[in-house]
Amino acid sequence: MGFDALFLKGLARELSRELTGAKIEKIQQPARGAVVLTVKGERRRDLMIGGAAGAPRVYFTEAAIDKPQEPPMFCMLLRKHLIGARVLEVAQPATDRVLTLRLAAPGLFGEGEERGLILELMGRAANVILTDGEGVITDCLYRVGSAEEKRAVLPGMRYRLPPMQEKADLLTMPDDAVAAAVAGFEADREADRCVVGSFLGFSPLTARELCHRAYGDTSPRVFEIRQRDGGAALTRELLAARDRVNAGETVPSMVAGPDGEPLDYSWLALTQYGAGYACAEFESFSALLDAFYARKDAQDRRRQRARELLRTVKNARDRLARKLEAQRRELADTEKRDWYRECGDLITANLYAMRKGQTELAAEDFYAPEGGIRRVALDPLKTPQQNAAKYYKDYARAKSARAHLTEQIAAGEGELAYLESVLEELDRAETERDLADIRQELTEGGYLRAPIKRGQPKRQPSQPMRFRSTAGLLIRVGRNNAQNDALSLRDSAKTDLWLHASKLHGAHVVVSCEGKAPDDQTVAEAASLAALYSEGRTAAKVPVDLTEVRQLKKPAGARPGMVIYHTYRTLLAAPDEALAERLRQK
Repeated sequence: MGFDALFLKGLARELSRELTGAKIEKIQQPARGAVVLTVKGERRRDLMIGGAAGAPRVYFTEAAIDKPQEPPMFCMLLRKHLIGARVLEVAQPATDRVLTLRLAAPGLFGEGEERGLILELMGRAANVILTDGEGVITDCLYRVGSAEEKRAVLPGMRYRLPPMQEKADLLTMPDDAVAAAVAGFEADREADRCVVGSFLGFSPLTARELCHRAYGDTSPRVFEIRQRDGGAALTRELLAARDRVNAGETVPSMVAGPDGEPLDYSWLALTQYGAGYACAEFESFSALLDAFYARKDAQDRRRQRARELLRTVKNARDRLARKLEAQRRELADTEKRDWYRECGDLITANLYAMRKGQTELAAEDFYAPEGGIRRVALDPLKTPQQNAAKYYKDYARAKSARAHLTEQIAAGEGELAYLESVLEELDRAETERDLADIRQELTEGGYLRAPIKRGQPKRQPSQPMRFRSTAGLLIRVGRNNAQNDALSLRDSAKTDLWLHASKLHGAHVVVSCEGKAPDDQTVAEAASLAALYSEGRTAAKVPVDLTEVRQLKKPAGARPGMVIYHTYRTLLAAPDEALAERLRQK
């Protein structure tokens, strides 16, 4: 990420303007690593501190704050010491990812006492530390080390800044010193790595950006840039960055991928990603971070929930696959059932010549077309009649098992196909609601335990995706198996056109024909949607079956989303995301 010390330099200026003189009115801790201060200055705002591990930050947020039922101990400690405190100063010590808030807090008897809130925003080592006016740690979000260590962060110890890295501070360097530092880069290393290793405050992203601006390459080798211009272009970019940061002329910028997903941000416009990636500038660092993390955190939560569901479904699928494999082996063993019966018949036909204690019977095999002798194994502890009875019992057991196993395997294969369809649903789930619908489906199917309801209102099911063909006809696409069932069996006219990727898991697609035959372009567009929202979406062409809704039947006891049809035609369609985006109704 681009949250480096230079990014924090611009953010600190912004926060200083907004926070100085503001009063802390409320403190919440919505997650283990996040603290939210509600402050009242010119207006009331929520200051988000921290966040997910590996992505520390501090910014004003407009997002709704989750309120845990029981505030954590650190949150209660902050409330005790900081509610009603005023912010005296916001500062960034040196060029490091540390921000300090100097506070005037009300004391036990009303008199003011100074407090410090120190935000260490350094990757997985991020921390929030409360100190008294003398710099002694009252407590911290994460306690680090032991009292014997030089840089322990524990209550009762005097706070010390993280040790400074042995790098040059670009912001205080004269021009010739910057040029000399570039000239001293190791020849066989990448220039961007040398920038990160030589100057304080640079993230790899920012270093790559300066190299790209200088040479059109994010990671040129040092000997290559020396051959080109002796490193002059990179030196110019470093000096320009220095002057821009010192003058407070940083530009909060965010880059998004072709799908609109936020990828990264920085304190300068990002040009290194090229065509297909949009870089947007924001009016403030807080607006940038709020936009970036509001969407990214939601995506991360959705991915996490999707991973949990994915793990559940995959585990169920793998267990079922192993069970089916064992059942198929058992079924193969039942092929010997007639052999058991024949052995019993041979023993019965030769009882007159047998005696107890025999281990084998060698008898004429009247079942073999060519005749010959069959050797039948015997239990010497059993009488001839008991040996015959055992073979007849094995025959009856195998015959019964064959019928039972055939039925079980058919049911298991149907369930396996259903679980594969759920995996395909998860692969194309777009929103939290899509995941909630799939979770509900799995709960109703017995794959997940039903949550305990605490007076929550009944959740309304989501609706199928809606598209409008070029000719103006409505095309609906199921998001999950429950929607597929409703769309195909209840919510469509019998004369509507139904489409589905042939012999692949995917969405049910229905064209509302309004009693008329759809035009060829609408059919082609609906077929493209059926191909796109199927497990064949990465193929160049996908076979798609077309039939009328009236032709669909649901077998008794079939899983959600399973239908059969016999009258249909098939055409080839190309999955087209651009077409889907153009036809989709917002």
